Amino acid sequence: MSTSQQEVQGFVFESIVLFGPEPEEVTREATLESLDVDSLDMVELGQLVEEKYGVRLQPQDFEGVTTVGEAVDIIAAKVQ
Repeated sequence: MSTSQQEVQGFVFESIVLFGPEPEEVTREATLESLDVDSLDMVELGQLVEEKYGVRLQPQDFEGVTTVGEAVDIIAAKVQ
């Protein structure tokens, strides 16, 4: 069963909202910094992805990631 990019994006957006930002603030173009999402939040996001999709993400997978869209793309590529 293939997981679509759109499904992964929805999951990532919902997960990021759990860290504090308002839902309307979470867009592909939003920077993690502007949403006040830090490296610990990204570790937690990795754990949520692992629970949902069974894919383990490493902290270095997110090195250089600055936007929500970049994070979505990395996660979607791992989940495929």
